[in-house]
Amino acid sequence: MSETTPATTVSEPGATPKEAPETGQKSGHQVSIEQLLKAGTHFGHLTSRWNPKMKKYIFMQRNNIHIIDLMQTQAMLNNAAEAASRFARMGRPLLFVGTKKQARETVRNYAVSCDSPYVVERWLGGTLTNFQTIRGSIRRMDELARFEEGESFQTLKKKERLMHTREHEKLVKVLSGIATMPRLPGAVFVVDINREHIAVKEARKLGIPIIAMIDTNCDPDLVDYPIPANDDALKSIQLVTSVIAGAVNEGKRAKETRETQEGNKRKS
Repeated sequence: MSETTPATTVSEPGATPKEAPETGQKSGHQVSIEQLLKAGTHFGHLTSRWNPKMKKYIFMQRNNIHIIDLMQTQAMLNNAAEAASRFARMGRPLLFVGTKKQARETVRNYAVSCDSPYVVERWLGGTLTNFQTIRGSIRRMDELARFEEGESFQTLKKKERLMHTREHEKLVKVLSGIATMPRLPGAVFVVDINREHIAVKEARKLGIPIIAMIDTNCDPDLVDYPIPANDDALKSIQLVTSVIAGAVNEGKRAKETRETQEGNKRKS
């Protein structure tokens, strides 16, 4: 994004959450067509790879590539952000999911920026539908961490220490993002629903709302809050994810304000 882009609380694509201001002010859900255009959000897949259900979101085709209608992207991104903010106000955590290489860092950083759980490594089957078993694995991960910090760990033979360390590292890699998620999420945000088809299937089975970027090769009917957008380009992923994370922060602030006001009323 250029510095002359119309004022908005959405961070510049390419900036990390640490560098970017918090997004999601009352008007912060709105992004301009120019921002979407510069982020390459409009570029879909080859026309030969399209899903016909995406027809209503396609503006035109150019050089055998479908071009997404950014007017619809703008409106539907705003709608998805409003939903994310509403879930946060209700105390329903949003699980961020993006395991493709170019999405991992962005998804992790923005999830952390709004204190939300995330999955950026391999999705473990049953993460949602077999949640209690996953919680058991998280407890095992915590037990290993405490054991490694204790004196008993040092008394083990080198081979035994190595086995414990490898088991712990393996669990940390796939579970650290959801380690502080005590219950099922209130909603899920997905970057690529084709790649994350198992996550989408589990969420749908449990009736968990899904907010997701949908490229021209996706089935929008699988998603409750679809965002027609390029789900491969880094800047597109950064822009959309920043808006959703900002909306979560907005909802959490609203929730804290409401609870504080209610607490003050009870005291008076």
